[in-house]
Amino acid sequence: LGLNRMADRVTQLQDSVNELAEHFCNSVGVLQMPPQGGEQATASENAKLFASLIARKAKDIDALINSLPSADCSPEIQADSLQLLEKQNHAMSAKLEKAVENGERLLKEIRHALRVIAESQLDPNFSV
Repeated sequence: LGLNRMADRVTQLQDSVNELAEHFCNSVGVLQMPPQGGEQATASENAKLFASLIARKAKDIDALINSLPSADCSPEIQADSLQLLEKQNHAMSAKLEKAVENGERLLKEIRHALRVIAESQLDPNFSV
């Protein structure tokens, strides 16, 4: 994983942990409120809702943790990976340069053809 992608994942992980903490705090606050009258069903629904939110956020956190690079990713492995990416980058750069050169050549040809067409339209002695 690139450093930016890893930083994005760590930021997502931090945000998810903060959301999980919010869910815990909110659930404790709601569950500590004494039910009034017919609100027993509402308290039970709230408990189920918060349990669901907490479980879903915990699964999200597990997925984010599993997406982080492992401790087995040594500096040598990272250097090899960067070298490979650099080679791929150079190859794609060369392809892009060729495509740009080809595009510029075609653009010159089109401009020349348009110039010839415009001149032929202006020349009353021109015949096809």
